Amino acid sequence: MTYCIGFLLDEGLIMMADTRTNAGVDNFSSFKKLHTLVDTADRQIFACTSGSLSMSQAVISLLREGLPSSGDVDMVRTLSGAATMFRAAQLVGEAVQIASRTVGAALASVNIGSSVSLLLGGRIGKAPPALYLVYSAGNFIECKTEVPFLQIGETKYGKPILDRRVRMETPLDEAVKVGFLSYDSAMRSNLGVSRPIDVLVMPRDKKRPLIQVRVEEDDEYFNALSREWAALLSEATQRIPNPPFMAEPE
Repeated sequence: MTYCIGFLLDEGLIMMADTRTNAGVDNFSSFKKLHTLVDTADRQIFACTSGSLSMSQAVISLLREGLPSSGDVDMVRTLSGAATMFRAAQLVGEAVQIASRTVGAALASVNIGSSVSLLLGGRIGKAPPALYLVYSAGNFIECKTEVPFLQIGETKYGKPILDRRVRMETPLDEAVKVGFLSYDSAMRSNLGVSRPIDVLVMPRDKKRPLIQVRVEEDDEYFNALSREWAALLSEATQRIPNPPFMAEPE
């Protein structure tokens, strides 16, 4: 299992992915889940993956090498030719469907799960950043202002803090901090989520640089954040009055 978050905010796009992969309770390993699909002068497109590792790798390889064209067997369609991020999401959905018919069918024949989902984010040309969630069937949804984040993987433990704190107007630095708190919550409750965490920050303003970092197990900021968050939660719990029905009778 893994956990990935994407934020689409007024100030730009953030994508986060942990690296934990497991094939049973005693078989954990790390694989990169935040992938650079295209990074050129006119477009930057990235994807986070969750689910079957073999399916995820098949989808990413299809997208990088190109999908076959129905009209010309010698032609391939790539993300470099997509006119918009919507068209890019359609191509990713088609790659998922192709992988399902090949790799997914082989896995299903031996009763191995073949579910896969992706967060697709980036921008093309002069358009602002966009964020999509692509499901196992190849269908997808776009991130909108009502809920400015999307999640895949082990989502339930880290979602409450996002619901409480993330809005469209949330600054990028604060959103990254809240994202780390979401990961801290998920990691405390599920061994299927773990550092390293890969982070991508794409400011809406093209004059600001793209940020890509990896948060390792010994990252001082993340460790301090985890300790302080635990202390503040304990302090807040003590400050809130106890339930009145638990009071000793006079």
